[in-house]
Amino acid sequence: MLDFIVKGGPVMWPIVGFSIIACVIIIERFLYLHKISKNEEKLFTYVKKSLNEGHYNEALSICDQNTSPFSTLLKIGIENRHQPEMVQRDILKDAASLEAPKLESGLSLLGTIIGIEPLMGLLGTVTGTMKAFGVLGTFGAVSDPTALALGVSEALITTVGGLLVAIPCMIFYNYFVNRVNAILIKLESQVNSLVLLINSANGKAKDDDPEEV
Repeated sequence: MLDFIVKGGPVMWPIVGFSIIACVIIIERFLYLHKISKNEEKLFTYVKKSLNEGHYNEALSICDQNTSPFSTLLKIGIENRHQPEMVQRDILKDAASLEAPKLESGLSLLGTIIGIEPLMGLLGTVTGTMKAFGVLGTFGAVSDPTALALGVSEALITTVGGLLVAIPCMIFYNYFVNRVNAILIKLESQVNSLVLLINSANGKAKDDDPEEV
């Protein structure tokens, strides 16, 4: 692999650098989205139990221990439980829309890398071709084809390198965009359910809850 990179010339190093950044983004986003999806069902069960028992402080503490868009909505809904239902819905809808930047974190950079990598490969193609023609211009007839082959090899390797990074990045980018859109749509659809849950629990709150005394 190192030999492949070296033969690609100086342009290959930025290609490799961007590929490492892309890998970090992909791994981080994959783990993050998997984590929030896995924890959502458990979070809802625990918070619902606390709300039905009128333990609002406990429910807020559970939300604080979970960093996910759904926990943020739950917390905001609980904190605004005394507001009229229409106001609660508006607040939760605004909160859901504010979760988009967190979910999309790193995706703009990944999209930029997708656009840059083929261009870097093209740049390497041009520099490699120039090197090959420089050999022809210097020596006229090439007695040693190795000198010419080095320039052609550099041109082809950088093209391949750029595409090898851009293609899988594009696949992961589209996957993450679809996941984020699905989560945002789900958050918006959960607004009414959260309002019903919070107000139903609020109506059954225990008299010994310190916030309801």
